[in-house]
Amino acid sequence: MAALQYAETMQRITDTARIAATLAPLGVTLQAIPVTGAGVAALLTEPQPDPEAQAALLTALDDVFRRLQRERGYQERDLVVLYPGHPQLAELTARFHRVHTHDDEEVRYIVDGEGVFGFVLEDGAQVELTVHAGDYVHIPAEVEHWFRLTDAQRIKAVRYFSARGGWTPHYTDRALRPFPNP
Repeated sequence: MAALQYAETMQRITDTARIAATLAPLGVTLQAIPVTGAGVAALLTEPQPDPEAQAALLTALDDVFRRLQRERGYQERDLVVLYPGHPQLAELTARFHRVHTHDDEEVRYIVDGEGVFGFVLEDGAQVELTVHAGDYVHIPAEVEHWFRLTDAQRIKAVRYFSARGGWTPHYTDRALRPFPNP
């Protein structure tokens, strides 16, 4: 279950309707999509799946991809797998744990583990949304946000793309406020 936390007040919200209302002015949507499909559970047990296992997992989740293709026009997808000991973990963490925007939308379907998306609200307040397996997050283009891992440092997320070129981060000069780890 997703949870939203404010930096300034440390207020924590777990009510899905309140989370949606807070993120709605940004156009950010959070949706629950159960992680199901033939063989999905077995494929998720591997902490560091090889490319063949990753392809099999994406195939097992084809129903979600086909639905999103119809609804939103996505053309491509891939799987991000981060875990303790990942050879580029420090580099990737540093790259996305800075406030940035994208020219295109950012879409993630969390299928295992957990992560934290942060957002700058219209009034300048900062919030962090902790997501878990079964959470689908859609972040429109130009929304100021960031991403970080929780202390577990483990996530598997399907990324969906309309076009890959618009996904490059554009960093802003906004400083991140401190948040406790979920």
